[in-house]
Amino acid sequence: MGVPALPPLSFLPSKKLDKVICINKDSNQLLSLKEIFVKSFIKYLPAEERRAVTVETVIELAGKQNPSDITTAAIAKHMGLTQGSLFRHFPNKDSIMQAVMEWVSERLLSRIDKSLQAVSSPLAGLNAMFMAHIEFVAEHPGVPRILFGELQHADETAPKSIVQAFIRHYKERLHRLIEQGKTYGELDSHLDAESAAILFIGTIQGLVMQSLLAGDVSLIRRDAPRVFAIYQRGIRSEQ
Repeated sequence: MGVPALPPLSFLPSKKLDKVICINKDSNQLLSLKEIFVKSFIKYLPAEERRAVTVETVIELAGKQNPSDITTAAIAKHMGLTQGSLFRHFPNKDSIMQAVMEWVSERLLSRIDKSLQAVSSPLAGLNAMFMAHIEFVAEHPGVPRILFGELQHADETAPKSIVQAFIRHYKERLHRLIEQGKTYGELDSHLDAESAAILFIGTIQGLVMQSLLAGDVSLIRRDAPRVFAIYQRGIRSEQ
């Protein structure tokens, strides 16, 4: 049976592009028309935009496999490029991971800051920050895998330094909210801010690990509100 003629892309809603299946003549893989279009389009993107797509590709792949097993060849193949094309923008894998860490740090801190703009109190701010972080992980399950992987390196690397700087900036935001909560009487006046910040981060890490072990990142959204409620009871003022 012959392949039916396909309508022009401009007349296909984006959701329908996922349902139109074609065969990649180079690999015999089944691909949606959307995937074929995106991979073809990447080749003509400006350099900066292609770098951004590379970062998003690594995060996507990390959600499906061990980040340390992701090779530049796999990244290029997923993008429909040659390794040579990829190396025009990144000299090696470390430089790609550095760009990934910069992307994660910028996007997550920005999302947290945005979540804090409309909060009515420090405790509400802690809740907003917690849920914003959870939602970010749920949307990008490859991110915690990459973060954990980079922190395990014994040597100091550029990506690891970015992760460490990110954690410092993250904890600064936590400390401000915790100290404000103590000042306003929402949180226990004798609360150790550093310990409360460590527990906050550790609680999110625990949820992430549980979801990874279960193989279902959606669990993190379900469990987060209940877990934060327990954390909140441990730090709030008795008044």
